[in-house]
Amino acid sequence: MGVEIKESPVSAEEFETMQRFVEDYLAASVENEDDGGRMRWYPWHSAEYRFNHILNVVDLASKIAEREGGDVDVVRVAALFHDIAKLEADQEVHAEEGARVAREYLTSHGDFPQSFVEQVCQVVADHSYQGSLEDVTLETRCLIEADILDKVGANGTVLMLLRMGYEARTHMDASEMVERVLERGHAATDRIESDSAESIAHQRLKRVKWFREWLEEEVPGMDHDEFGD
Repeated sequence: MGVEIKESPVSAEEFETMQRFVEDYLAASVENEDDGGRMRWYPWHSAEYRFNHILNVVDLASKIAEREGGDVDVVRVAALFHDIAKLEADQEVHAEEGARVAREYLTSHGDFPQSFVEQVCQVVADHSYQGSLEDVTLETRCLIEADILDKVGANGTVLMLLRMGYEARTHMDASEMVERVLERGHAATDRIESDSAESIAHQRLKRVKWFREWLEEEVPGMDHDEFGD
């Protein structure tokens, strides 16, 4: 008996078109605001950062889903739409708004199975869930874990250092700011359930720790002995 190969409901061309739609939607969300929106001068509140974050989460979530046995197609499409409403909706409802946009897009572009559309939209709607990841579907867990991981590691460190510039801090505060990345990273990864995500998290946190140690070795007066691991 041969092994049945599941055909993906989303072609490479369709996924590329979805990506362009999400990028354009985020840009339009900012352009349509008269006051420039919420702190657009912070990089993580810009359309460019948000789209880059989405692509990072697509990559991470797809890898986790593949290793954990989840539906990769559902996860990667849900990841693509998960923050599409982030720049136009309140934080408390951006997940539900993202699911609404995803549903409108998927039902008007292509001929996707209804069950696929429903599953994608449910994962998008649930990705802001703050409870135990044991309570959500495997696909939702993959997305939440990827969303957490993008804030951990080198990417989180760069963003924290950029924040220093916006807050007019000196480079002597860098070690303290990097320590915040570690603290937040440890707190965030406490929620992770899968072995795949946990492995990625440990590697990323290790890199942040190394960077902090190198920084303190090379810049006199920046050694903070009170910091733990």
